[in-house]
Amino acid sequence: MDIQAQLSIIKKGVEELLLEEELIAKLKKGQPLRVKAGFDPTAPDLHLGHTVLLTKMRQLQDLGHHIMFLIGDFTGMIGDPTGKNSTRPPLTVEQIKINAETYAKQVFKILDKEKTEVCFNSTWLNDLGAAGMLKLAASQTVARMLERDDFSKRFKGNQPISIHEFMYPLLQGYDSVAMKADIELGGTDQKFNLLMGRELQKQNGQATQVVLMMPLLEGLDGVNKMSKSLGNYIGIAEPSTEIFGKVMSVSDELMWRYFDLVSLKSVEEIEVLKKAVANGENPRNVKVQLAMEIVARFHDEVAAQSALADFETKFKRNEIPEDLEELSLAIDGSTIGLSALLKQANLVSSMSEGIRMIDQGGVKINGEKATDKNFTFNKNDSFVIQVGKRKFAKLIIC
Repeated sequence: MDIQAQLSIIKKGVEELLLEEELIAKLKKGQPLRVKAGFDPTAPDLHLGHTVLLTKMRQLQDLGHHIMFLIGDFTGMIGDPTGKNSTRPPLTVEQIKINAETYAKQVFKILDKEKTEVCFNSTWLNDLGAAGMLKLAASQTVARMLERDDFSKRFKGNQPISIHEFMYPLLQGYDSVAMKADIELGGTDQKFNLLMGRELQKQNGQATQVVLMMPLLEGLDGVNKMSKSLGNYIGIAEPSTEIFGKVMSVSDELMWRYFDLVSLKSVEEIEVLKKAVANGENPRNVKVQLAMEIVARFHDEVAAQSALADFETKFKRNEIPEDLEELSLAIDGSTIGLSALLKQANLVSSMSEGIRMIDQGGVKINGEKATDKNFTFNKNDSFVIQVGKRKFAKLIIC
């Protein structure tokens, strides 16, 4: 494949590439590049947000490059301080071992097991020793560390920063030295750590790695980063019907973000789908393709077909479940606005999300699409309200 064709695939969905001219020079050599991405085993299960990096790794793998899946079993004992306003509790060796084993099983739903090198950074970091650690620490200044946005905010806000947290970006950077990485992948929140790898490689006389930064995938709410703690996630180990239903619940706008960051479809294939929707194709039909692809990848094609059949049975257009229990919703005053009602009924996380869902046509009252953001309900009103494809409530205002 020629250089420009490779670049088109590599750059798909990428937020920032440093530096493109270096990548082109590496590709021109015509040799497989050593591609690194690190994962701290902080939780046993992966969700779709984690697969953004894994999907990009698979694309690079299909281009013939050497993929190194790094499990940060050593750095996991420190805890990545990125984006944190407090020191993270370290994991025990036992927790890391259990989580790492689960990771290894799940990642091969995306990566080709036979062509993937699984690495553990304890392999070289354990051997670094006290003298090596001191030498590594001496390579950077405290002022340099405080350039990191999260450290800077904590320092200015009088939030404690433990000394060992400064070691995290240094150790992540040293991983690149030990692995002789040509490319490192990471989220946009990892920029400082990724660039540290370039610095340390240069100090050690190596060619500097190219950095590919991927966006953070929004969760089902379309606002916050996908997170288990926020409940807005799609777990790749979840049942096929659950994955399918959750994908179908995302907004039409967010769907394209998922196509760009999670789907293995080419840029050209996605453009064809976008043009079809622009020309009148129902976005729901395109979203079904996305849901089918994701379920098939993490389960299989049979499970994807079964999940589609299950979804069509439960959520036909304008179908309202027959077994809804009527709930009483007490309000202050004689009326309540639509977005406030959605929030109070726990159908959305905030009034602003409710307004956004109304704007996107994702709210129905008694099967009819709600278009008026200023619509109000009165006491004693009784109705069925639907948000997205999967949330229903039968309410009486009191």
